[in-house]
Amino acid sequence: MLGRLGTTGLTIGFTIGLVSTALLAVPPAAAAARTAPEAGGPAGYARQAAVDFTGIVALDNCSGSLVRGPRSRDGDPALVMTNGHCLSTGMPGAGEVIVDRPSARTFTLLDRTGRRNLGTLRADNLEYATMTGTDVAVYRLDASYAEIRRRYGVPALRLSAARPPDGTPIRVVSGYWRQIYACSIDGTVHRLREAEWTWADSIRYTSACRTIGGTSGSPVVDASTGAVVAVNNTGNEDGERCTLNNPCEVDRNGRVTVRPGASYGQQTYALARCLAPGGDVAVGGTCALPEPART
Repeated sequence: MLGRLGTTGLTIGFTIGLVSTALLAVPPAAAAARTAPEAGGPAGYARQAAVDFTGIVALDNCSGSLVRGPRSRDGDPALVMTNGHCLSTGMPGAGEVIVDRPSARTFTLLDRTGRRNLGTLRADNLEYATMTGTDVAVYRLDASYAEIRRRYGVPALRLSAARPPDGTPIRVVSGYWRQIYACSIDGTVHRLREAEWTWADSIRYTSACRTIGGTSGSPVVDASTGAVVAVNNTGNEDGERCTLNNPCEVDRNGRVTVRPGASYGQQTYALARCLAPGGDVAVGGTCALPEPART
């Protein structure tokens, strides 16, 4: 997992702020100018959306984005999306689903260039978080989409309710490092396993997107539409098999494949379909996101 920065830069210990010397060697302002080259998408993707840092936020340990769903309204409380493993309270265990928990977490809103901070956004609630089936957290802010746009001139990114096909050109936009990675979706993984966690229908990036510690929670943006299709969350650091920071792929027959250096994201179409008007993540019913255990 690529969020919590430890002594290796990718380790996820619960102590925040122990950033490796290698990562600190590149200041965020300098990183903004380092955009990986386009990996090249399939025919039919000649027209590309302009992807920049609009709607991107930085956390103290991860990246994130201001997002809205197909049914979100301008007057709704705005939402910030990041990874479940980026929670300041620690990573949810396998099978754990958190809903509707008060929060006062803050986020730094970036300008479109990524070089300037526009202001601080503040959450009043953690709407949803889990590392089961997916790796996502959604915070509700104390300001609406309309208020944020009026104050900062920044619209939210739109979550796509459709699955992205393999070969889609993408951008992984890190608010923590103020860096944009450009590549394509290399393939969809039936199950991705890392330590005690298992995720479904993960996307694997082509090699141009080798994400690093601090990029967890970055939105994965379809470069042809500008819509968010996934949230960046992990990569295989050491070539190990299914261990922490070394996810492995498991196919439908249970066969395990290890791809050293590969990076992955979790699709967000299910989240888009579960966002109700009013800023709620409406689990249950037709929503396919994992539900909390019944007590």
